[in-house]
Amino acid sequence: MEILQSLEFRKAYKKLHSNQRATVNEEIRKVIAEPTIGEEKKQDLKGVFVHKFKLNNQLYLLAYTFGMDTLTLLALGVHENFYRDLKR
Repeated sequence: MEILQSLEFRKAYKKLHSNQRATVNEEIRKVIAEPTIGEEKKQDLKGVFVHKFKLNNQLYLLAYTFGMDTLTLLALGVHENFYRDLKR
């Protein structure tokens, strides 16, 4: 499966510490194994899935889309303004 990263995701991922990146990588592997693990959004964000996980006792969200053989990582961050920024 080909994995693509949006610029928004890349910027958020780059700001993480190495131990946080390891946790995010683990969650990405879970998404690759089972793409429907996240919750599909409705209306404006139809087709976008969001997987929620804990990172340093804080809830993080990973937004992605997937097709037959591609997974596109759209955004990564905490809940505050996450969906507003994702709509842009």
